[in-house]
Amino acid sequence: MKPQERLLDYNDYLKLPDDGKRYEIVEGELFVAPAPNPVHQRVTRNLEFILHKFVSEKNLGEIFFAPLDVILGPHAIVQPDIIFISKERLNIIGEANIQGTPDLLIEVLSPSNKRMDLKTKLSLYEKYGVEEYWVVDPHERFVTVFTLNNGNYRIFCNGADDETITSHVIKGLEINLSQIWS
Repeated sequence: MKPQERLLDYNDYLKLPDDGKRYEIVEGELFVAPAPNPVHQRVTRNLEFILHKFVSEKNLGEIFFAPLDVILGPHAIVQPDIIFISKERLNIIGEANIQGTPDLLIEVLSPSNKRMDLKTKLSLYEKYGVEEYWVVDPHERFVTVFTLNNGNYRIFCNGADDETITSHVIKGLEINLSQIWS
C-alpha cells in the first residue's frame, strides 16, 4: 500500500455491494474473493455441524458461520468460514456483527484463497490474539490447528484423511476427519 492511500475501515466496508463476493478488509486494504465452491461449502457445513453439536451439548459458547462480519480492529474486518466464541466472551456478539476477537476461527481453503488464508490471515489472526486458528484443505484432505504461544502461532496438531484432531480451546473435542470430507 502506498503511504498516501487511506486505510479502509468498517464505514467503507458497509458501502460495498451485496453481489455474492466475499469482501474483507485486512490492515486497511480491501480483499475480494468469489463465492465458495460446493466442495468448500460441503466441508464447511460438515465441520460446522460437528462443532455446533459438541459446543451446544456442552454449553461451551456459540458457533457461527460465514457470512458474518468479525471486526477485529478499525482496519480489520473479516468473514471467517467458522467462528467459535466461548460462553465467557459472548459479550463480543453484537446485533450486526462480532465486535472483538473470537476464541477460534476456521478457514476452509479454496483455490482462490489459499495464499490469503495461509499467510495474510494467519498473521492477522495472530496479531489480534485469536487463540486458535484452523486451516482446512479439502483438496489435500488435511487440517492444521494453530494455537497462540507467547503471541505467536505454533502447530498444536494436524491430521489428514481419517486421522483425529483435537482442540486446545474447545476442551474434549475430538474430530475424526473422515466425517468432514464426506
